Amino acid sequence: MISVMLSKATTTGEDNGKRMHNRTGDEGASLPTSVRRDRVLATIRQRQFVSVADLSAAFGVSEVTIRSDLEALAEAGRIQRVRGGAVHHATVEGEPSFEQSADASAPEKARIGAAAAALVESGQTLILDAGSTTAAVAAALAARADLRDVHVFTNGLRIALELERAVPASVSVIVTGGTLRPTQHSLVNPMGTVILYQIHAHLTFIGCDGIEADAGVTNTSVADAEVKRLMMRAARRGVVVADGSKVGQVSLVHLCPIDEVDLLITDASADAVPLAALRGRGLEIALA
Repeated sequence: MISVMLSKATTTGEDNGKRMHNRTGDEGASLPTSVRRDRVLATIRQRQFVSVADLSAAFGVSEVTIRSDLEALAEAGRIQRVRGGAVHHATVEGEPSFEQSADASAPEKARIGAAAAALVESGQTLILDAGSTTAAVAAALAARADLRDVHVFTNGLRIALELERAVPASVSVIVTGGTLRPTQHSLVNPMGTVILYQIHAHLTFIGCDGIEADAGVTNTSVADAEVKRLMMRAARRGVVVADGSKVGQVSLVHLCPIDEVDLLITDASADAVPLAALRGRGLEIALA
């Protein structure tokens, strides 16, 4: 029997939605529009990303009404609309949210995800880090009806949910646990890396914000980078999945040098010059 083991953190979004509903749902439908929008804005500031469905349930109004509220707030420059909801401008100006990243280069990420999933064989153990490109890998894995007894460790709540439709037919999902980062729906330290010292996987798939011959693999978030680094060390083969916009870029935090990466899967939009430099360091590259 194949099962899903999820940490308590996976219920955070649901619990938050219930708490919002308890606070505002009864009175939300009768609030003046301006007051409701102020409260919607306050909710987005608090949670960084909120979905249309959660806001609709919380304020007791239709999703059409919430979309209108979000559009008005976006036009005023107070939030940014993303797929399925909205993020606060403070998030937009700093690290992109998961939803923003998922919107960017979506077709390329889907092709990269399919190419990565094609590497997986039945009976293997995988590690997938939290991110929009690895979410595309998870979607492609879930669509493979031929796979059996694949075990996936992940620190990404969206990754776990994406794979849930393949359970128990082909995939077992184990969430690492840890402290929730709402922007990326990822689990990090404290307690985010304990399990990574105890497993030996066949493949690790990680995303990044930059990959460059001299700087190596880099990332925006210090907390996520710590987990990604250990994930790369916990598998026999480390695969970086990154759309072409990340190739040749250098971000804030160093993850690992190029010689610790076994394969880069990117797309044809990647600049030829940094690709050549990466190949010159001996890195195998696949264009999806």
